[in-house]
Amino acid sequence: MTAVQRVRLLLADDEHLIRGAMAALLALEDDLFVVAEAASGPEALAMARAHAPDVAVLDLQMPGADGVKVATSLRAELPGCRVLIVTSHGRPGHLKRALEAGVRGFVPKTVSAQKLAEIIRTVHAGNRYVDPELAADAIAAGDSPLTAREAEVLELAAEGAPVAEIAERAALSQGTVRNYLSSAASKLGAENRHTAARLARERGWV
Repeated sequence: MTAVQRVRLLLADDEHLIRGAMAALLALEDDLFVVAEAASGPEALAMARAHAPDVAVLDLQMPGADGVKVATSLRAELPGCRVLIVTSHGRPGHLKRALEAGVRGFVPKTVSAQKLAEIIRTVHAGNRYVDPELAADAIAAGDSPLTAREAEVLELAAEGAPVAEIAERAALSQGTVRNYLSSAASKLGAENRHTAARLARERGWV
């Protein structure tokens, strides 16, 4: 009898209940084996380096570094590790960033455990899986009109940071920050930077 080839998994999610439930359900599959768990972006990277999993199942939004940033680091450090992102925030811009980072799978947290197991196998085999509804939303939303710098300062503004703090964190002058924020607001048809930041977040552009 041929032994089952087990796919070694890293699970990363800052919500302990969700991560624990996912680990328990995936452990029921004969060919899937959870070798490590993490509750933040930096911890996910540390666990990946220590355990070299076949597939990393990452939450999109985690403390320290989001799933896409972790995926970018894993692509450089552990190219043999496939990345699958699960999210409750499947916005179009997030999907685009994830694909650009080399992510092989992108699914909502509403997916069933059985379906998730199937997608993990698909990703491990070198194929790609993107939830059809998220893909359709991304196509409908189109590309972001924001430049990389506009998106950067708008993301900082979305966190509630004042202009002086944004300037310091982005290594820009306050005048330049105001210009970027004004340009971003104009492109998004927003009356101020706070509305612009909200709109950009809703569309997944920051």
